[in-house]
Amino acid sequence: SKEVKQKISLFCNIDERSVVQAPDAQTIYQVPLHFQQEWLDEIIVRKLNLKSTAQALAQWEEKVVRKILTPSKCVRIAFVGKYITLQDAYKSVYEALLHAGIENDTRVEIEKIDSEKVTKENCKELFSQVHGILIPGGFGNRGIEGKIRAITYARENKIPYFGLCLGMQVAVIEFARNVCGMSQANSTEFNKRTPYPVISLLAEQQGVTYKGATMRLGAYPCTIKPGTRSSAAYGRLNMSERHRHRYEFNMKFRKKLEAQGFVIAGVSPNRKLVEMIEIKDHPWFVAVQFHPEFKSRPEHAHPLFREFIFAALTHQG
Repeated sequence: SKEVKQKISLFCNIDERSVVQAPDAQTIYQVPLHFQQEWLDEIIVRKLNLKSTAQALAQWEEKVVRKILTPSKCVRIAFVGKYITLQDAYKSVYEALLHAGIENDTRVEIEKIDSEKVTKENCKELFSQVHGILIPGGFGNRGIEGKIRAITYARENKIPYFGLCLGMQVAVIEFARNVCGMSQANSTEFNKRTPYPVISLLAEQQGVTYKGATMRLGAYPCTIKPGTRSSAAYGRLNMSERHRHRYEFNMKFRKKLEAQGFVIAGVSPNRKLVEMIEIKDHPWFVAVQFHPEFKSRPEHAHPLFREFIFAALTHQG
């Protein structure tokens, strides 16, 4: 109330016009609207002696906030990770899914599933009622077999699948094992003695014992294969995405996998590194070595997240 603001102004020795309230919001994206109603933007501009034109947030309210609060559709996405008990571990991926929901006028309900608890017997129970399956990045052997089982279910039951970083690597392992007959295929991160190292360190890193500063980290360019779902999503054949990983797709197994319907949808400009994979004869199966969630924004969802949610809607329908 005005009286409370006057009291705060008096006892805190500040201008009454600089006392603003921050009410609880249904979504963090409402906060700019609340602060503008309290004239916080005008207060800051005045305090810093800046010249600025008035900013209208009507478009933000209509195209972002309204679609979050009152979407016309809803999908359920199974989020299979090993750190799901940590609230902020996958925060950027959760937000990217929300952004994709905004562009599709859809509420995205995330079913958080601990990959260590996924078994061959409970896959149907866990995934039969979801419209898409996503596996995010991560490190280490814990929960890997559960992720592979989830991918098998997505591939065999034609459920849209999206893999990020480790989510791409385990998709390669799953395909090699269950489609190409390499039952012991693995990543050398998890099994250094695997006879089928479909994911491994690059040749120049094989003898490196000190791992400091050896990750592929930051933005790298990618060339997309025409006619793929990835190229349709991006609308172009060249782009750049951010990375954070050390292990890579082993090109020695490329021909064996491609012979069975495996699609290498994106590579580095020198064609030595695989950045994106897909599977033929599947409604939407895309996995990437990079982290597209880092470039997603509420008013402009990342194209791969946008198309993943659209595929989930199509699967639901």
